[in-house]
Amino acid sequence: SAPFSFAAKYQVIPLPLDILEEIFLNLPPQYVVCVCRLVCRQWKVVADSESFWRERCRRQGYHLRDPSRVASNNWRLFYFLCKKRRNLIKNPRAEDEFQGWKILKNGGDKWTIEGSRAQHSNPAVKKNYVTSYGWCTKEQVINLMKEGYSQSFMDEFQPPIRISDWYGARFDCGSIYRISVQLLDRKKNVLQDFRPQDVTIPQWNDQRWHQMEYVFKDYGPGVRYVRFTHGGKDTQFWAGWFGIRVTESCVEICPALDS
Repeated sequence: SAPFSFAAKYQVIPLPLDILEEIFLNLPPQYVVCVCRLVCRQWKVVADSESFWRERCRRQGYHLRDPSRVASNNWRLFYFLCKKRRNLIKNPRAEDEFQGWKILKNGGDKWTIEGSRAQHSNPAVKKNYVTSYGWCTKEQVINLMKEGYSQSFMDEFQPPIRISDWYGARFDCGSIYRISVQLLDRKKNVLQDFRPQDVTIPQWNDQRWHQMEYVFKDYGPGVRYVRFTHGGKDTQFWAGWFGIRVTESCVEICPALDS
């Protein structure tokens, strides 16, 4: 059968563009893109207009950090990337064993997974990765193009890239925590590197969770991957799993200003 045509089935009454835009602003964004813009030329003009998507961003509180970077005026892309902001790290809470992670070092009695010994600020965190008495490190490399962030978007907008990680130690054993996050170009050469000093937690500590957080800004064009690496070990050289614990790792692309 022939494809459904809204215009063929119903008479489309021309409306002033400002009224049509106001109507579209009250419809789901996916409906505007997938249905409304296919109806007729006038509706397509409104659905594709810079002013429509800029106003939609304004009403939903998506504000550009640097408006001068919208070289291609792609407010529609900016809007949808703001809406789908998410953690790009796979399996951050050890819910699926080591799926998504590449083990780099597996010293001592190797990495393992345990239930959280201390309550996390996020009640959803129930498990964490645990290191041993030798160095244990693991990584994820995030392909930004595959995650929906185009080359033009990354180069023109250069949205801040926020990284976060949670780490803690057993109360009866000291631990060392290490993290490195790198922005890479298409050949995986390092463009920027966040590599703070190792954190040492002493023996007989309060066992609470600590957060490591950093935001990459104004990093220039060319970023195509993010490499996230973390891990550590214990300081007592005890057999078993008395080393640093890590969980709730996060890498986020943040197109809009945080309110």
